[in-house]
Amino acid sequence: MTQRATSSNSGPVRDRKMAARALSGVAVGNFVEWYDFAVYAYSTKAIATLFFPEGDPVTALLGTLAIFGVTFLSRPAGGIFFGRMGDRIGRRNTLSIILLLMGAATTLIGLLPTYGGIGVAAPILLAVLRLCQGFSAGGESSGGATFLSEYAPPNRRGMWSGLSNSTQTLPFAVTALMVLAISSTISEEAYLSWGWRVPFLLAAPFALVGLYVRLRLEDTPVFRSLESTGKVEHAPVRQVLRNYIPELVTLIGVASLNAVAFYTMSSYMSTYLSTVAGLDETTALFSNALALCTYSVLIPIMGLLGDRIGRKRVILAGALSLAVLAVPGYMVAGSGGLGSAVLGQVMLTVPLVAVASVVAVAQAELFPAAIRYTGAALGYNIAYAVFGGTAPFIGQYLVNQTGSDISPAYYLIVLALVALVPILRLPETSRVSMLRGDNSEIRVDRAVPARLKGTEHDR
Repeated sequence: MTQRATSSNSGPVRDRKMAARALSGVAVGNFVEWYDFAVYAYSTKAIATLFFPEGDPVTALLGTLAIFGVTFLSRPAGGIFFGRMGDRIGRRNTLSIILLLMGAATTLIGLLPTYGGIGVAAPILLAVLRLCQGFSAGGESSGGATFLSEYAPPNRRGMWSGLSNSTQTLPFAVTALMVLAISSTISEEAYLSWGWRVPFLLAAPFALVGLYVRLRLEDTPVFRSLESTGKVEHAPVRQVLRNYIPELVTLIGVASLNAVAFYTMSSYMSTYLSTVAGLDETTALFSNALALCTYSVLIPIMGLLGDRIGRKRVILAGALSLAVLAVPGYMVAGSGGLGSAVLGQVMLTVPLVAVASVVAVAQAELFPAAIRYTGAALGYNIAYAVFGGTAPFIGQYLVNQTGSDISPAYYLIVLALVALVPILRLPETSRVSMLRGDNSEIRVDRAVPARLKGTEHDR
């Protein structure tokens, strides 16, 4: 039996075998969760055709992207709900519930009747199920980051979080290739009739596999230590809003840039390349999948760099590089051909990785153990609700309104420059204890009040 965590000068007892299982378990669960979330992004053209009235393809595409954005409105609510649950009943059980909800919502989308069958009720039901997906996603990223950061070796938290982030990104690449394989092997009529449903319906068996893997894990040593010492916080939302507003605002600021850049790359770029740049859909999907595979390979490496030289240097370099490379990246990506499409997207992906690798782990490191899940989920999901979900819609809207194919790049530049303010306020978190009782080691421009006292360290 795995030994329970204890509070001591050396922190919780770490079982290396269980830690390795935790890494693999979070990875599998992440893959399933974000596969479910990604399917919609790569089915936008079919959904625009099937769930909206005929005759105005531009309005149908914008409507489809708007429903994509609606998903993010429920993410802060999901972050509060599941964050509170994770801080009260544990990280593992909460992540398991999240996975079931996402799998159910995605499967039901695959079973929905279309506009031709039930009229305006079709897009309404689609929006409701997307809200359920967003509610679920609101607890996943921060929950996975919290779970792994509390299991990881202290000098490898960035790398472990990067590996977790890889498994959140690979589903976008896998989904792109799956949609490409299905749409290219059957007729367009067959794809619009039933083929588009297949990736959604696969969510059901995938969710069951992910649930099995997650339920075989133990909860984190940090949470078990909180339980054993009676320090579980029963009002984590109130604690965050009362005492951790500076940390919350800083997290929202740095996560906003990551939200726009990531969902531009993962959920809009293939649509941009096919509808704006004029590439065929096969080239657009395949090039985007290659760019996202590059992201998945690089992010644990960038996370390890943050472990060694500090998070703040890495994210600052990433934000500045995004501002410099946004316009040339879009220009190269849209210049024609597979090679240019891949190169342009990689020009945007590399600096994005630098930003994302820090956000992946710093969201958990900013908050003390007893309110970590809640604080991370609330700040992260507010940023994604405002900026991530709207990124594809705003990108397409700017193109339509300005007539400039590279207008989304200017939006990215503005966000990168604005994000420099919270990035410069971001404390260096790579050396902090994950079992600390407060954040006195990483104060954000103000004195730390006495709260959630505790001096345990995990290293």
